[in-house]
Amino acid sequence: MKIEKVLNNNAVVAIQDGREVIVIGRGIAFQKRAGDRVSEEHIDKIFTLQNEDIQENFKTLIASIPLEYMKVSEEIIAYAKLKLGKKLNDSIYLHLTDHIHFAIERYRNNLPIRNGLLWETKQLYKDEYEVGLEALNMICDQFGVLLPEDEAGFMALHFVNAALNEEMPNIRSMTQIMQEVLTIIKYHFKMDFDENSLNYYRFVTHLKFFAQRLVKGKHYKNNNDDELFELIQKKYPEAYKCSEKIKKFIENNYTYQLTNEEMMYLSIHIERVVHATSE
Repeated sequence: MKIEKVLNNNAVVAIQDGREVIVIGRGIAFQKRAGDRVSEEHIDKIFTLQNEDIQENFKTLIASIPLEYMKVSEEIIAYAKLKLGKKLNDSIYLHLTDHIHFAIERYRNNLPIRNGLLWETKQLYKDEYEVGLEALNMICDQFGVLLPEDEAGFMALHFVNAALNEEMPNIRSMTQIMQEVLTIIKYHFKMDFDENSLNYYRFVTHLKFFAQRLVKGKHYKNNNDDELFELIQKKYPEAYKCSEKIKKFIENNYTYQLTNEEMMYLSIHIERVVHATSE
């Protein structure tokens, strides 16, 4: 494997099997130049990113920050993949590393940022939030810095973003929409959710993709099954009535028209989650 470009003393761009990769390792580029071979014993990690824009931005980031940030970020991402059991977009390597570096700088300069979506994140993305909390421990072990709980929430949204392949502004909008829908249901049925139930988990998953479609202006493909739609209305009248409230709220606030199929699935999930909570 030959060096194509030296990024800093601990990172190089190299060619492996005819493809450009980023190789990191302490002192891997010491007294090296383009055309030299990479010292195998110094390699800590090889990154092969699919997206060219992400690859270029990743090179710029690695060249400007100490190796330790990259290493702790990679450890956190490996833990997240194992814990969440999800494929994460390559963008996580760029965005999470950058966020950790910036968060620690802000902390050391006494410039904390409050996370306005922390409560919603803890409620809607429990698994990702738990990974975020563990990430705080890993960062503390590496840097001796105990970041505030807000940062676990920020990192959780980065994992959600990487799993859904969405931009962060969309993730924030989706989180807000999900919380608004849950609030309507809570007030309609005058209840609290059993957040540990399987039906609640299923409902939150349904809401996540519903909110994603709303943000993107997309809909379920309507199969025009009027008989099934009418059956759901009759079988779950209160859940459907709640769905109508949600439909009106969405129309008024997001100019998005729910289809009959979306109303049908929403009613089914509401019925399940309310039934699970009331048992």
